[in-house]
Amino acid sequence: MLEKINSSQDVKNLNLKEKEILAEEIRKYILEVVSENGGHLASNLGVVELTIALNAVFDIPEDKLVWDVGHQSYVHKIIHGRREELKNIRKLGGIAGFPKTNESEADCFNTGHSSTSISAALGMARARDIKGKDNSVIAVIGDGALTGGMALEALNDAGTSKTNIKVILNDNEMSISKNIGGMSRFLGKLRTKRTYTKSNNSIKRLMEKIPLIGKPSVKVIRRLKRSIKQLVIPKMYFEDIGFTYLGPVDGHNIEQLEDVLSLSKRVAGPVLVHVLTKKGKGYEIAEKNPDKFHATSPFNIETGEPKKPKAKDFSAVFGEKLIELAHTNDKIVAITASMKDGTGLAKFKQEFPKRFFDIGIAEQHAITLAAGMAKEGVIPVVPIYSSFYQRAYDQVIHDVAIQNLPVVMCVDRAGLVGADGETHQGMLDMAFFRLVPNLTIMAPADFKELEDMLEFAVNLGKPVVIRYPRGGESNTKIEKHEKIELGKAEIIEIREKEERRNQNTENTRGLDGINNLIKDSTEKIKNKKITIIAIGNQVPKAIGIAQKLKEQGIQPELINARFLKPLDTETIKSSILRTKNVITIEDGTCINGLGTAIKELIVDEGLQNVKFKAFAYPDEYIKHGSVPELEAIYGMDVSSILNNIFDN
Repeated sequence: MLEKINSSQDVKNLNLKEKEILAEEIRKYILEVVSENGGHLASNLGVVELTIALNAVFDIPEDKLVWDVGHQSYVHKIIHGRREELKNIRKLGGIAGFPKTNESEADCFNTGHSSTSISAALGMARARDIKGKDNSVIAVIGDGALTGGMALEALNDAGTSKTNIKVILNDNEMSISKNIGGMSRFLGKLRTKRTYTKSNNSIKRLMEKIPLIGKPSVKVIRRLKRSIKQLVIPKMYFEDIGFTYLGPVDGHNIEQLEDVLSLSKRVAGPVLVHVLTKKGKGYEIAEKNPDKFHATSPFNIETGEPKKPKAKDFSAVFGEKLIELAHTNDKIVAITASMKDGTGLAKFKQEFPKRFFDIGIAEQHAITLAAGMAKEGVIPVVPIYSSFYQRAYDQVIHDVAIQNLPVVMCVDRAGLVGADGETHQGMLDMAFFRLVPNLTIMAPADFKELEDMLEFAVNLGKPVVIRYPRGGESNTKIEKHEKIELGKAEIIEIREKEERRNQNTENTRGLDGINNLIKDSTEKIKNKKITIIAIGNQVPKAIGIAQKLKEQGIQPELINARFLKPLDTETIKSSILRTKNVITIEDGTCINGLGTAIKELIVDEGLQNVKFKAFAYPDEYIKHGSVPELEAIYGMDVSSILNNIFDN
């Protein structure tokens, strides 16, 4: 069945039994692909029948379908002509793991972050009305994403708009109650029938004409009706703000789904269809462990175990160190925006349940909540992914920084994250945080430095940002670190060639090419001096570069900046004056990061005859691919930097 499907029309041509077979084939295919490639599994297995039903009822792409977050769009991609391309999903040159308008007309809006779908869909619906068209616009949003403030803002606007828009609430937390579900579906059908609406309005007008008791009776009947509905329909909130509420419906029953979706097309104004699904549906291991299989690396289908054991990473080190600090300081609390596992806080929750707060997908609330706690003497630590900190920028400025409150903001997944692509690459945090007064911005080179920085931050008494990457530390080891001091960089001694055995594959790839690069100009650059300033996980890379340069008779001075703000101008200026030649290496955008800070220092201090080159990512959104592939493409791997280091 799977090979026959390339559009909504192909789905419409199937009978119910064929659609059920298709659902099982799609589920099996996604399981095979994700077990090989990695990716988002549980969410996609949970929406197979829903996606089939949506395509059976609506005419996509004429009807617009917006997937909130978008990590559950694999089924959608399969149905809309990308079955074979799914084998290379999230790989360099392959299709993205999220909806992309440049891939297909069926992807009507790019998504990747939570809680945006209703706003986008409402915008499309209003544009449709302005243009005089009558196509349907549908937003699919999960119950988790509905905790985001933007989703609630959009619901409020849509509910009062009287605009024809469909919101599908994909609820994968509730169990299905046959009694309530059946009654709700019945009432949903009843409310959509014209005879019901017509008779309801006729009775109302007739009652109002009765002298003296007419209008009071209408009010009594309204209250009675509302009381009954409150008993049988628990989701009256949606009705109250202006939506027609349909459901809940079994999200794995294609016939029921098509029935309720068809009903939704006959309702004027905003409609919310409540669909109950199960994450990981059809793969028992994922059903039992949906969080583990939300986003997964390649795994063994039979056991569910990763094909490669997960190595220790920065998130885990952060979580362990925070527990250690919390044992000695009872003021420390942890706040997460529905990412306790991803940010390393699962064990903290177990050890300190009363000092752990999971506030749902609500980054803005997380930061202002932390500000309120800090104002009352608590020390909040808030780990959020770099790309999600973008959502809380105003709160960082308005609620934390202006009041100079001691909130520790840990920026996980800073820099390249790889396969998740544009919406998740952590390229911008150094740039936008550097603009904010009162912030201290730090980045560790390795696990030990992260532990030291976290301990320093919780004791500083000021707002602090600590950024660190996804994954583990480099195999290039820094033997020891100096004690963390506010605004103080660290000078790293560069050893000779024997240290190369400690470098990993990424750091040594292409190093031998430097011999060919400089052999024609050896005399020219011999004894040449250079200052290399790196920050965060780029420091181990810089060590490999400095070691190779030293072997060729070049004298590198390597500075681990540690702090983007405040910058150690004294140490850096002193080195630049000695070498008159400086490069910076950072895993962020070329605008307003470390490179910009050093350029400003050179200008502000009036340093003359200094050669400068910044190695950073360009002013563009970085596509998906593996981290080594992306580094090579953007000239940020060791080989590329060496080949361009004197091109200034």
